[in-house]
Amino acid sequence: MALLDGIRDPRDVRALPPEQLPELASEIRRFLVEKVSATGGHLGPNLGVVELTIALHRVFRSPDDIIIWDTGHQAYVHKILTGRAAGFDRLRQREGLSGYPSRTESAHDVVENSHASTALSYADGLAKAWERRGLLDQHHVVAVIGDGALTGGMAWEALNNIADSERPLVIVVNDNARSYSPTIGGLAHHLSTLRTTHGYERFMSWGKRVLHRTPVVGDPIYGALHGMKKGVKDMVAPQGLFEDLGLKYIGPIDGHDETELEFALNRAKDFKGPVIVHAITHKGYGYAPAEQDEADRFHGVGVIDPDTGKPVNAGGPTWTGAFSDELVRIGEDRPDVVAITAAMLGPTGLDRFAQRFPDRTFDVGIAEQHAVTSAAGMAYGGLHPVVALYATFLNRAFDQVLMDVALHKAGVTFVLDRAGITGDDGASHNGMWDMSMLQVVPGLRIAAPRDESTLRTALREAVAVDDAPTVVRFPKGSLGPSIPAVRSQEGYDVLCECDGADVLIVSVGAFAGMCIDVAERLRAQGIGVLAVDPRWVKPVHPSIVELAGRSRLVVVVEDGVVTGGVGAAVSEAMREAGLTVPTRTIGVPDRFLSHGKRAEVLVECGLTAQDISRGIVEAMARMGNGSEGAEASSGQALDSQSTT
Repeated sequence: MALLDGIRDPRDVRALPPEQLPELASEIRRFLVEKVSATGGHLGPNLGVVELTIALHRVFRSPDDIIIWDTGHQAYVHKILTGRAAGFDRLRQREGLSGYPSRTESAHDVVENSHASTALSYADGLAKAWERRGLLDQHHVVAVIGDGALTGGMAWEALNNIADSERPLVIVVNDNARSYSPTIGGLAHHLSTLRTTHGYERFMSWGKRVLHRTPVVGDPIYGALHGMKKGVKDMVAPQGLFEDLGLKYIGPIDGHDETELEFALNRAKDFKGPVIVHAITHKGYGYAPAEQDEADRFHGVGVIDPDTGKPVNAGGPTWTGAFSDELVRIGEDRPDVVAITAAMLGPTGLDRFAQRFPDRTFDVGIAEQHAVTSAAGMAYGGLHPVVALYATFLNRAFDQVLMDVALHKAGVTFVLDRAGITGDDGASHNGMWDMSMLQVVPGLRIAAPRDESTLRTALREAVAVDDAPTVVRFPKGSLGPSIPAVRSQEGYDVLCECDGADVLIVSVGAFAGMCIDVAERLRAQGIGVLAVDPRWVKPVHPSIVELAGRSRLVVVVEDGVVTGGVGAAVSEAMREAGLTVPTRTIGVPDRFLSHGKRAEVLVECGLTAQDISRGIVEAMARMGNGSEGAEASSGQALDSQSTT
């Protein structure tokens, strides 16, 4: 990879002669396949933006000019061209390169943009700031939005503002007709029309061939023709949506023709106002296994064989798979159950439901707010919607959950995949806020199943509720072994019990196996313990409070932030009952966590059986010495070592 080895900075990209750029693009694709196949990551989106990224860095002068990627998972090539190729051996690994733009990695990354549809708002704000400071004549703002992100409502809120201004701002629409799966909706249909209306492009292609062969005057004439506004275009192609908004529109451009991209971007750069460059790219471009993967074009892959694209390790049954299977079974029994996804049909497991019940499955695009309120409308109309999202993305629709669903007592079930610590994708993708955030929603109920059996049961119980929102949350990855209850009581399952329950452990969700391990360790230390799983963790069942009153110490172990989570709710319920039993919450610290394997992040947080049991033993010793302070009764974290 001779050319790529010489790229340490965008200036090296600009120094290359045009005839070497196709080879640079080929080297980058080979590099991406080699590195991402070894670590896992977002392969398909980045294979599709190679020429686009090269052109951006040849036309603009990052970091003096700001390039914002939306979503940031398509910024791998940007990282390579800004001197971070060596870091790809540890992509998405502890202390390694982030899978998204990262302000701590490079001055070329301005925002850590990993939730979709935000780049235009960032760019609008930056352009306003630079205008205010008199810097817009010296710097350019570029927002690259694509891979489905333009289906998000926030993007159109920003466009409404941008179109109403005259500030120079370049918007590159990376149109690959996909997010995770094929992009749907009216906007997608409009872009498809632009992509498939070949009259204009055929006319311009003919002009390019003929005029470039005409000595002296050919190139200037072609340049003038290429720069015409709507006159020529409207004769042979439909008027563009973006021009109707009042935005200068250039395109569609072949997103894999670097020369044409440079031409279009230079025109946009020189335009003294907001302008859209519409580039047609192909997700997975140049790598046959990705191009042949109709489902998502290798949007995100684990460790794969680079030659075949096949996974190196065959995965076992997953939480997502169990949910997917059970929802289809429920759909067979309940014709009123429908499914909603926000551009993640396959990743959330709704693809099987869609295959079985296509007329009962609704993909709204990357628009979580709309998904939730649309679900409320379906509930009013007599259906029971199941909204399947990654837990981190429910954050974006909190107001809709609160005011559009809960306030109206709408029977909507939210299924939150990737809840708790996810790891590889870093701070923005950990699903650690849901249990704290949703505690304040009146009437909402949360189930945290511990294994496949309790997941299936919880899902059926959730869709049976028609007068309030319900939530079923589960973690990322493979299912663990079944964890049968020793016995079941109203409001909880007993997981482990020893004589004389000095310590009550309230286990939340998939931490059940670890809590049983903790209980065994405590028993070995001569400490009596009772470990229970409430399964439904909001509201706190009165039986949990009753158990707490019989214990010397209550410990809540949860895969969510300690602030305002299940532990806090248990403590509050105990205070309302007049109990003064010390209560400890062991969970995720209230801070953003760096990327790494889930197990590594859990170790960092002290969420291991060894750390938890040691902390409980120390707390019991302090209580025996009479040193347990008053604050211990208020439900604070066990100790800083156990929660950070």
